[in-house]
Amino acid sequence: MTKQIAFWAVAGMVMGIAGCASPQQQVAQKEDLLAAAGFQVKVADTPQRLAAMKSLPPNKFVTRVVNGQPIYQYADPLVCRCVYFGTQQNWGAYRQEVLAKQLADEAQMTAIMNQSAWDWGPWGWPYP
Repeated sequence: MTKQIAFWAVAGMVMGIAGCASPQQQVAQKEDLLAAAGFQVKVADTPQRLAAMKSLPPNKFVTRVVNGQPIYQYADPLVCRCVYFGTQQNWGAYRQEVLAKQLADEAQMTAIMNQSAWDWGPWGWPYP
């Protein structure tokens, strides 16, 4: 029972920390994954590009078919004022990056939980 309480306390702490990221930080983290997956970024640095970017939903994926191939677009009007463009291969790599991040976050939470479950009794508390 004590371990369950410790588990949920640590899980709540980890989730709370993850939830503290600002919307800009969350977008920036997603964009790091997009870049790692090979998405190409184009800055909205002309009136035409700015208008095209604004026609897309902010911070959401849009799929368009060009020459029979899906092209994935992700518009960011706040952090970079840009649009990310990717192929099916980039999309697959992005999904793998997202999964890898989730697994790493879970591993970190498990490590934190195991650390709090450690029995210091035979060793004594290492800090004064």
